[in-house]
Amino acid sequence: MALSRDQVREIDRRAIEEFGVPGVVLMENAGRGAAELLMSLGIAGKVVVCCGKGNNGGDGFVVARHLDIHAVPVRVLLFALPEDLTGDAAVNYQIVARSGLPLSVCLPLDLQALQRELAAADWIVDALFGTGLAGAVRSPFDQIIAAINASAPARVFAIDIPSGLDCDTGQPTGPTIRAKHTATFVAQKKGFASPAAPPWLGQTHVLHIGAPRCLVAFPVK
Repeated sequence: MALSRDQVREIDRRAIEEFGVPGVVLMENAGRGAAELLMSLGIAGKVVVCCGKGNNGGDGFVVARHLDIHAVPVRVLLFALPEDLTGDAAVNYQIVARSGLPLSVCLPLDLQALQRELAAADWIVDALFGTGLAGAVRSPFDQIIAAINASAPARVFAIDIPSGLDCDTGQPTGPTIRAKHTATFVAQKKGFASPAAPPWLGQTHVLHIGAPRCLVAFPVK
């Protein structure tokens, strides 16, 4: 089974509104599962978690917290203003901030400082944009994505979908993260079957986040 962008949104909505699974629980399960997967792949140095302002960034905050719980050196780079965060992403930002994890707010963008941070990473976690992204990213995210892609030998781990890849078509919409591994939630996404997608996705892993099986098995078309 593969899900479209609209089906992903509908499963999240129904899990929260009809089945009573709090959104923050879904985010916690997603981030914890992604962190555990990343640790299973082997971490030999610092992990830099790059977060946007939406729920994908919220997942990234949870990833960072669970890596820190396991004493993995981690640094969070937030490409948004904290006051612009809302909902579950704001909740998880506050937990990270109060926990004292290394955290930098990276707007306005200092490209040289970003390049230095990325150069010191063993893994870079892409939590900039999720499946809801439609259209090409805007500045400065084109520069941020380019810097992440140029940061070899660091490996890139994408949360749900590489930022810039269209969920439904599997086509890059513009500057797009080139991941080594992608941890996608609930099910594969429709666009992942496109021949254009694998070079951006790397190896994909499906992680379950607590949405009821009956809801996932019969998604609204």
